[in-house]
Amino acid sequence: MEKILTDKEQIVSDKLTMLFVIDKMEIPLTEDSILDICSVKNIWIKNYMDCKAIIHDLVDSKLLYTIGDEQEGKELFALTYEGRECLSHLYRRIPLSKREEISSFLQANRLTVKSSQEYSATYSKNEDGSYNVELKIYEPLITTPMFSLNIKAPSRQAANEAIHKWKTNAPSIYELIYEKLINID
Repeated sequence: MEKILTDKEQIVSDKLTMLFVIDKMEIPLTEDSILDICSVKNIWIKNYMDCKAIIHDLVDSKLLYTIGDEQEGKELFALTYEGRECLSHLYRRIPLSKREEISSFLQANRLTVKSSQEYSATYSKNEDGSYNVELKIYEPLITTPMFSLNIKAPSRQAANEAIHKWKTNAPSIYELIYEKLINID
């Protein structure tokens, strides 16, 4: 039977859970990835808005640090030394079953999360009814794109199709373009 926690104990538990998730991922994560992992795909942190606030509380407490620029939309969060120390002393407060569930989920989904952060795609509607599709590839730990491609799609459906194909084919598309443009001898 699971112990009922006070509000304060729940907040501490949620913060430790988030630190544990970020530690186990072994790569800096975007806010969207953290929210998705902790509150959307799983209910390790039940309240989405609390989850969002916890991220920034951990930054303010110097347990997480940010890489990149929030204005560019590619801010990454990683554990500080203090965050690792805190987790190493208190991780046992996270129930073993929850730690095992988190570890199992992250092991099975690490590559999906990583690629969702590395390959980004968005579209916007033009005045003429067509759509601009912006496709980007990011290197881990670097918040500016290493590759960016803008294309014009005739319809929203075509823009969505380009985005879907980008998510599965980005590495091979990048490799082809790179080989055609850059002469490596």
